[in-house]
Amino acid sequence: MSALEAGGWRLEAGGWCLASGVWGLGSGLRSPRPGVRGRGSGWALGVVAALAFVACGGDGGSANGQMVPVAGAPEFPADSAFELLRRQVEFGPRVPGSEGHAAQLAWMTEYLRERADTLALQPFTHRTGAGETLELTNLLARFRPDDGTRILLVAHWDTRPRADLEGTPEDRATPIPGANDGASGTAVLLQLADVLSRHPPPIGVDLLLVDGEDWGPAGYDMYLGAKHFAANTPQGYRPLYGVLVDLVGDRNPVYPIEGNSQHYAPEVVDRVWRMAERLGHGARFPRRTGPTVTDDHVPLNQGGIRTIDIIDFDYGPGNRYWHTLEDDLDQVAPTGLGVVGEVLVGLIWNGG
Repeated sequence: MSALEAGGWRLEAGGWCLASGVWGLGSGLRSPRPGVRGRGSGWALGVVAALAFVACGGDGGSANGQMVPVAGAPEFPADSAFELLRRQVEFGPRVPGSEGHAAQLAWMTEYLRERADTLALQPFTHRTGAGETLELTNLLARFRPDDGTRILLVAHWDTRPRADLEGTPEDRATPIPGANDGASGTAVLLQLADVLSRHPPPIGVDLLLVDGEDWGPAGYDMYLGAKHFAANTPQGYRPLYGVLVDLVGDRNPVYPIEGNSQHYAPEVVDRVWRMAERLGHGARFPRRTGPTVTDDHVPLNQGGIRTIDIIDFDYGPGNRYWHTLEDDLDQVAPTGLGVVGEVLVGLIWNGG
């Protein structure tokens, strides 16, 4: 067993893994200066670099309000992404410890192994406030792992173990289907992996699928995969920024600016919304502030990765489908998957 394989990340396709709680790199990320750590003031240089890149990168605007395609950017097939969403729902609820959870993990591992330049799994356990032990796994699929210029794209793949907002009390202990809350963001990243495997990107791209986001019922037992990743990032790992994709499959998707995103990383918000406008999706990405949502991007920001959340937190009339049994295939569509996928592709081919 190598030193890299000894400590937490299980290597799947030739890249890197965690060693004894400190990351070792099998390929290409810059090492920090001696004494620079991934938290607190040690992140100042990384933040300055990210800000400089965002300020000086390729043109993300549009000319005279017209759509301006990004040169060389491939198509993002929304219908194919929707089939990946459908496949997840067919596994049943993906609650940690369930058959559906195990089946989806095996399927995603095989899917990503065939497409990514490197794939690493990060199994970990969490002891809940109620005393239960959860067996969880993050997946990290990397493209151009030797490239120091890279972005991090994130989604959670687990589903809520209880429909706690169901109107009928006897149904509230039933796990939700998670067609939107879980499957939609994951479908976008899985489809993006396929696009990147066919069209090598101009920069490095990391796709992080986190587990245990929605166990709950509240904060201590939520966002578990993002918290674990943020606490165990590779030494010297400094992506330009991160984008979380969550609840993007609504039939009438609109993605206002999420409050914590604006607070933690306003320059990343501007970068992403300008790209949406450039690609003709300004109506779907309005320049207004929506709800402030605690989500996986919060622990990532607290860990030093400036991350925003693309989220439509208005799922059905009055958000009534969220955390209910109505979060099923009848309430989702390819539209939002395609819009968000196109924006992510545009960011990548625009150099970040």
